[in-house]
Amino acid sequence: MSALEEGDLIVRREGAAGVIRLNRPKAINAMTLEMSIGIDAALQRFETDPEVAVIILEGAGERGLCAGGDIRGLWESSREGGDLGARFWRQEYVMNARIAKYPKPYVAFMDGLVMGGGVGLSGHASHRVVTDRTKLAMPEVGLGFFPDVGGTWLLSRSPGEIGTYFGLTGQTMNGPDAIHAKFADAVMPAAKWPELREVLTKVRQGATAADVSKLITGFATGETAGPVAAKEPIIDALFGFDRMEDIFAALKRDGSEFALATLKTLNEKSPRGMVVTLKLLRLARTASSLEECLVREYRAALTVFRSDDFREGVRAAVIDKDRNPTWSPPRIEDVTPDVLAPYLAEIGADELKFN
Repeated sequence: MSALEEGDLIVRREGAAGVIRLNRPKAINAMTLEMSIGIDAALQRFETDPEVAVIILEGAGERGLCAGGDIRGLWESSREGGDLGARFWRQEYVMNARIAKYPKPYVAFMDGLVMGGGVGLSGHASHRVVTDRTKLAMPEVGLGFFPDVGGTWLLSRSPGEIGTYFGLTGQTMNGPDAIHAKFADAVMPAAKWPELREVLTKVRQGATAADVSKLITGFATGETAGPVAAKEPIIDALFGFDRMEDIFAALKRDGSEFALATLKTLNEKSPRGMVVTLKLLRLARTASSLEECLVREYRAALTVFRSDDFREGVRAAVIDKDRNPTWSPPRIEDVTPDVLAPYLAEIGADELKFN
């Protein structure tokens, strides 16, 4: 075992595995800028290390892989007119793209809570393992934000309108639902992870993605659809629109218990966040690459960072925890094309670029 880095991020080689462990268990491994830089550096090192055949991503503690980015730090920087958002998201999104194209098998253990930035670390992996304890969500619209870290790419590739539903409501997927939504590849009992992990540290050099998939399959339950998959027909009917006004109207018309519960959930979200999210999801459907979506997300994220809605959403959810945000504007109808335009505008020299 050779340790390369300790602290909030543990990076080491264990046998044939390059292990990256997020190590902030009290914060459910929420990711800081420094952690993101460390992960990127570790991936670069492991890529050229001939003794590393596979990457293992895991989170310390029992609560989850990663609850997302360090939202409190971003909130403080936004209030002060700082630039942490620009630096953090640029670093994070470039790393997300690196993960998606990584040349060695990359196994993400998506146990417990996996949210926001945690999805960015795991959802683009070559091998995405969820468990009987997985709770995966992209709840950013409740913070006046939108599903980023390539979330618009992933959600737009879920079957039917499942991705639209999860992206707008921020509802939680269990393990099998994550597989159905194409956010994961295999579900296994969390109790079996130590055994699979041990097997992964002993894979042969030059092991292919297919070799690693075969090992994982030996521990998997074979489940491929959770409770939300059964609701796909009604979700497709209610969310198959390009305007939030039409989705709200469809939910009101339907009047079923599911539609009314969904309406209640959406009424708690940022109107601006929902309109931006739906637009980015629809644009992502015709995107040719993850990078194209990340460029668009970066433009939108910089605009969000300067917005009152982001500061208010984080205040209500994370700082004061009163769960009572005052959104601006307060109604979907008030999110006009002029309000939306800055989120989609090109940003010249500041555009996100990939190596």
